[in-house]
Amino acid sequence: MLELIYLIPILPLIGFLLNALVARKLNFPEKIVGSIAVATVFLSFILSVFVTINYASWSKQSQNLNQPYVAKTASYTWIPGGKATISEGKHKTEHQLKDFRIEWSYQIDHLSSLYILFVTFVGLLIHIFAIGYMHGQAGFARFFAYLNLFMFMMLTLVLGSNLLMLFVGWEGVGLCSYLLIGFYLTRKDAALASKKAFIFNRIGDLGLLLAIFALFSTFGSLQYIDIAKLIQEYPVEAMGSFGLMSAIALGLFIGATGKSAQIPLFVWLPDAMAGPTPVSALIHAATMVTAGIYLLARMNMVFQRSLTMMLVVSLVGVLTAFIAATIAVTQKDIKKVLAYSTISQLGYMFLGCGVGAFVAGVFHVVTHAFFKSQLFLGAGSVIHGMKDEQDMTKMGGLQKYLPTTYKTMLVAWLAICGVAPLSGFWSKDEILAKTFSTTLFNPFIGKSLWFLALLTAGMTAFYMTRFMALIFWSEQKFLNATANDGGEDLNDEAKKTSQGNVTEKTEEKNDTGFRIRSVSTNTENANLEATKQTITTITPKESSSIMTTPLMILAALSAIGGFIGLPFGYNAIEEWLNPVIDSIATRHEGFGITEIILAIVSLAWSLSMIMAAYHIYVKNPQLADNLAEKLKPFYQISLKKWYWDDLLDKATELIKKFTEILQEGEQHILDNIPNGSALITRGSSILFGATDRYGVDLLVNLVGWFTRASSIPIRIVHTGFLNNYALVMIIGVILIVFGLEYQAIKDLYAHFFPTVTQVPPPGTQ
Repeated sequence: MLELIYLIPILPLIGFLLNALVARKLNFPEKIVGSIAVATVFLSFILSVFVTINYASWSKQSQNLNQPYVAKTASYTWIPGGKATISEGKHKTEHQLKDFRIEWSYQIDHLSSLYILFVTFVGLLIHIFAIGYMHGQAGFARFFAYLNLFMFMMLTLVLGSNLLMLFVGWEGVGLCSYLLIGFYLTRKDAALASKKAFIFNRIGDLGLLLAIFALFSTFGSLQYIDIAKLIQEYPVEAMGSFGLMSAIALGLFIGATGKSAQIPLFVWLPDAMAGPTPVSALIHAATMVTAGIYLLARMNMVFQRSLTMMLVVSLVGVLTAFIAATIAVTQKDIKKVLAYSTISQLGYMFLGCGVGAFVAGVFHVVTHAFFKSQLFLGAGSVIHGMKDEQDMTKMGGLQKYLPTTYKTMLVAWLAICGVAPLSGFWSKDEILAKTFSTTLFNPFIGKSLWFLALLTAGMTAFYMTRFMALIFWSEQKFLNATANDGGEDLNDEAKKTSQGNVTEKTEEKNDTGFRIRSVSTNTENANLEATKQTITTITPKESSSIMTTPLMILAALSAIGGFIGLPFGYNAIEEWLNPVIDSIATRHEGFGITEIILAIVSLAWSLSMIMAAYHIYVKNPQLADNLAEKLKPFYQISLKKWYWDDLLDKATELIKKFTEILQEGEQHILDNIPNGSALITRGSSILFGATDRYGVDLLVNLVGWFTRASSIPIRIVHTGFLNNYALVMIIGVILIVFGLEYQAIKDLYAHFFPTVTQVPPPGTQ
């Protein structure tokens, strides 16, 4: 059975191929498309259960004690890279060569088995819910193809036996997140949100890649088994120092920060809510965003050898939890509240890992997957019943319209608020207890981290109670909501008019495919006639059983899921994960009086914040506006999300302007320098070319031409015949004699040939 672990990710991949290549092309009906998607994930979950059971039995054998199992039948050499030099660490030598060979192989151990169980199970429930939620919407087959592809990538991420396979899954889930956030192709906000998520995750991916390079340069391998063995030779780097292990841990942490939405890279997750609600539940609450926690837990042996980075992880985690909680207090969008809540809970998980309680961090991953998936799917049921309305201030009193959704969300609300004995209480309070008693840092730091985390726990109870109050417990506000320009409420005169003179009823589809019944009003009021307002009457209706069944199952798990990690007696999850977690970090063991007091304090604090929120938003609603006015500076900071997006926008504008200045400088200065140099060079080359051509070349050519011309008579004379040379000599002698005796010859000639004197004609004198 263990050899079949490769089928766990392959089955959803088959579902993706069928829906993407066959169902879309042949236009399969929704039932077949949904059945293919759900069936493949269901089979993957069943196989995960059997594989985990078999692995538990196999790992207890003496020769296999707590060892990971790597399936051999599906393993092969993926990247045969050849020989490479180990350039870092204790084994650094100039001639130490290591065979760079990456395997494509699947590994099952205590950590990966836990992840595949809750990923496949929660993924299965969300797939079932999505069949009802996405009914009638365009792109049904495309949506489920993307969901199945995500399941394949996520399972590859957690089952891969090495860091490079993890990186393949890491990038794959990022791609699926991009595709699913931008699923609604005609919505600009979805397109922008998908690009934002993709870009911010690339920042984290750079850090992860650098860490992977550094790990191979140090250990000569990327296999988890090899790294776990070789790293035992490295000591723990003290607080304040920053050695090789700290550098590697920093790269891994940056990767985890991007994927799990920690500061400063958390701003992409709230915008990701532009995707369909099942996507938010599966990817941005239960699975993908917890991949960063998986990376921290998987590479815990690296982090625990750097106390400096452990402190960094703790600080970033607790600050993220606190900041996200303060933002969630003032949000009005139902999914945005849950998005910031997710960021805050992820911060808790980072805090747990940072103080050495990796088991507690992973425990909170599991319980959070249950109650946060339920809350997101419950929010989807509310949105579905409210005809796509997401503004909580336009809801209220929905418990009588959506009874099943309300009851299930009530359980998940108590769980996330940390009310005993529900699941969130056990996992959250274990993190708080481990933080309070950590021995990794000095006591002041540990207590300070605990206090900030405790404040955050109270704020979580407050904003989640506000969440429930605005949706279910407050006065109904949806009866006279409008459908134009963001759905602003009509004024009193419009409300009065809307009660009469109804002349026309229309039914139309919005851009998501849901039908909305609109009632146009005939009124004599000039203002209403000018604005042509349309009143949308909404009658909330409970979702179908295919949507409510997953809600009930997740609500049950939200209630009892925490019992796998009870801090007294047999702690199942700690016993299960201990073989994977390195034992360097000293963790507080047991459940004594200190833990009991901390749990009571935490529970009392959460209950008091629940009562405060109930009093403000249910018993005395106007008090919320009064408090917002009195605490306006703090209210604005929360409402504006700590101005984080504004700061990023300003930074982007400054970078853009700086880039434009550099571009202008390049065009007018830097470009002109080579252009001017080229112009000077070209002009001087023309001048030098003319001088060379008409000066130097002409002089040389004249010498050649003169030599050639003078050679002509010389060539005529030099024939090579002796007779000619003798004749020339005789002629030369004659000419010389003639020249020397010219006067004598002339006189002799005159003697023999006297000149006749001309006699002038008569009469001329």
